[in-house]
Amino acid sequence: MLLHIIARGKIARSPEGEMLDRYAKRITWPFRHSELPDVGGKVPPPAHTPVREVLLDERGKLMSSEEFAALLGRWRDEGVRECRFLIGAADGHGDEARAQADHLLCFGRMTWPHLMVRAMLAEQLWRATAILAGHPYHRSG
Repeated sequence: MLLHIIARGKIARSPEGEMLDRYAKRITWPFRHSELPDVGGKVPPPAHTPVREVLLDERGKLMSSEEFAALLGRWRDEGVRECRFLIGAADGHGDEARAQADHLLCFGRMTWPHLMVRAMLAEQLWRATAILAGHPYHRSG
């Protein structure tokens, strides 16, 4: 299953971009990172079907790393070919996008910088795939 981060704005060369790259290289599943302008631009049509869309949103569900891994594992086992993680611009996602999403995910009730969210998401994707593979990186306490 392709794990695809689609984010508004440019990350360019930055500490957050370096962190994103560091974790992206560790993900053993197919992975892609795409950027859209802050305003306008369209999410590209899916290369694979079926697709699941996860919006990073402050109204989303708080999940443990194990719950997140289980969700990805279930979708993979159901034959989902691509899982898209959409990170909005400064004003987040509109009501229509939230209503159409398969899942709303929240990294806490605090507001996080969009660049940092990309790196945090990449780490959680690596952690989830490591959990599913039985890799010792994740320690549950």
